[in-house]
Amino acid sequence: MTTVGILGAGGRMGRALVAALADEQGLTLGAATLRPGHAELDGDAGVLAGVGALDIALTDDLAAAAAAVDVLIDFTLPAAFEDNLQAAVSAGTPIVIGTTGLDAEAEAALDGAASHIPIVQAANYSSGVTLMRRLAELAAGALGDDYDVEILEAHHRLKKDAPSGTALALGEAVAAARGVNLTEQSVRSRDGITGERPVGAIGFQTLRGGDIVGEHTVMLAGQGERIELTHRASSRDTFARGALRAAGWLVHQSAGRFDMEDVLGLSA
Repeated sequence: MTTVGILGAGGRMGRALVAALADEQGLTLGAATLRPGHAELDGDAGVLAGVGALDIALTDDLAAAAAAVDVLIDFTLPAAFEDNLQAAVSAGTPIVIGTTGLDAEAEAALDGAASHIPIVQAANYSSGVTLMRRLAELAAGALGDDYDVEILEAHHRLKKDAPSGTALALGEAVAAARGVNLTEQSVRSRDGITGERPVGAIGFQTLRGGDIVGEHTVMLAGQGERIELTHRASSRDTFARGALRAAGWLVHQSAGRFDMEDVLGLSA
């Protein structure tokens, strides 16, 4: 039985992961952490997740949690990323990272850590989104600049980063297919007299409201037709199941940096 540690077990994804683990074959909850000072510290992780007592006390001791399990899952915030990653490296524990909004320094830290432990990082752990990314890459490469690309995403009102990590990952797939740099080609906002749309631009539109779990559309608009690839998540359970699938896969890997395409066997 593979033991899993959930970092940030009090968050929306943290609670979903604890709940999903309660019914997962081959995986079991071994540790669950909260930030220092959290009101639920020392409580039961299962009770907080709404699945009943699991006899796993919520702790703020990252080092102890990392040492007690076979694999960690981190869906917290960029501010907690450095400490979480360091705890994993120090304990030699593989880690699945779903935190989005990481900067270039954090990405470099991931590269360094991957020389010591196996790491899966993905902007989205849905198997459907992983396949959508590959389809977007295929479509953008086949159709070329004759088809304008716009990426639309919608999330709940509490999401802190924009565009979403998933939208940016879709944009990276499109840019890679066309051999361009996403940062140079992306258009993040339009207001006023913007002029004609630049050829080859990759546009992003961001919506925030209510309790939307996550919706993404890649639109390729040509003359007389358009193609739309859309994924809508109705529950965080799909992300939790994908992250647990990644965790079960990761414990059998050597040190290195992987993504969900590796987990699903889609990598070239």
